[in-house]
Amino acid sequence: MKPTAADKYLIDRIRSGDQGAWSQLIDRFRGRLVSFARAKLPQRADAEDVVQETFIAFIKSLPAFRQESPVESYLFAILRRKISDTYRSPHSRHITLIQDVYAKGASEDSPSNPFSNLASEELTASSYVGRDEDRSAQLASLGEALNALVKNHKANLSFRELQIVELLFYSQLSNSNIAKVMDISQQHIAVIKHRCIKQVRGYIQKCDLPSLGESGIESMLTEVWESARPSCPKRSTIGAYLLETLEKPWAQYVDFHLNKLGCHFCRANLQDLQEQTKEDKTAQIHNRIMESTIGFLHKP
Repeated sequence: MKPTAADKYLIDRIRSGDQGAWSQLIDRFRGRLVSFARAKLPQRADAEDVVQETFIAFIKSLPAFRQESPVESYLFAILRRKISDTYRSPHSRHITLIQDVYAKGASEDSPSNPFSNLASEELTASSYVGRDEDRSAQLASLGEALNALVKNHKANLSFRELQIVELLFYSQLSNSNIAKVMDISQQHIAVIKHRCIKQVRGYIQKCDLPSLGESGIESMLTEVWESARPSCPKRSTIGAYLLETLEKPWAQYVDFHLNKLGCHFCRANLQDLQEQTKEDKTAQIHNRIMESTIGFLHKP
């Protein structure tokens, strides 16, 4: 997912020291960030604190921000690290509600070691560099493959298969648990999983990159899915869902994504949109964030 022209323009203004642009960015994202943090932290004060720390970290890191991903994704990545730091729990990296229902322990259809296919011999410094370059290229290719996969499913309204792929690589559920959620056979899920992995392996081969075993692809697919979130509906689509103006297939898919998959990112957007229909009571946190971050703005 690439940054929008609006994102780039806003960041350029902030880099030039424009306080109005910085205030605009806080206004745009603070609601959904607070909603996301509230789903993870029981106290609103704690949620607001980590959101404030997120904006501080964002503006301090702005000189190094290369704008290769949307601002929203970058902010959510920082926020997740802040929440993880807050509670240092093995559950802190969970990003979907359904994972709280189904344990992610080892199962018969999930590999115990996703890197078992890699060679174990000692590597030279140049080998490490080459391996890192290969991995970066593989992640980029997998990102393109996932975007193409999701785009094709949505264009064809094949939402049921997309839901299964989300449960496989986004929620990381076992085939047996997905069978329970979707009320279909494990064999059907295995076919879809094999087809998906075959498609992304084809992307890697097309790019003339080193091949990966199936377990390696699964591990990297989850990593890419968590960072890029290719299947997350646009904010405008979530708004249309809230207004009940979506066509039925889309409405059913968004409802699954929000309420069954339980994507915390999209639920945060939904809650923020719901709050915007009420009286605005967020001026206080806006002022807190402005006061704590304004000193980091570039002075022209």
